Amino acid sequence: MTDSTVRIDITELPAAVQQFLTVLDTRDTTAVAGILTPQASVTDEGHTHTGIPAITGWIANAASEFTYTTTPVAAERTGTHQFILTQHLEGDFPGGSADLNYRFTLEGALISRLVIAP
Repeated sequence: MTDSTVRIDITELPAAVQQFLTVLDTRDTTAVAGILTPQASVTDEGHTHTGIPAITGWIANAASEFTYTTTPVAAERTGTHQFILTQHLEGDFPGGSADLNYRFTLEGALISRLVIAP
C-alpha cells in the first residue's frame, strides 16, 4: 500500500464498479454501455479489449469453459479515480483457486480502464 492508498469498505466502491462486477457475475452484457466510457479498455490474461463491443464480447466469453465463484476480499482507493478490488476465485479452472486484483480507473462516474491481474 502506498501513501496515497486508502483501504475502503467494499460497499464504498463506486456504483459503476459494483455494477460491472454484477455484469461479470451474471454475464448481463446489456448493462455495459451505461457503466463504461465509449473507448474503455479491459486487460485480462494479457489481452486488451477496447470499446464497448469488444468488452461485451469478452464478458460473454470470459472463462466460459469454467465454473467458478468470486468472493471480494479487499478494496482500496489508490487515487482520485483509481480503485483496486481483490477477489478470491474458486472453481474448476487449473489450480482451483486464485486471488485477482481488479484495477479500475474511472472518468467521472464511468469506468475507462480495468486491468485484471494477480
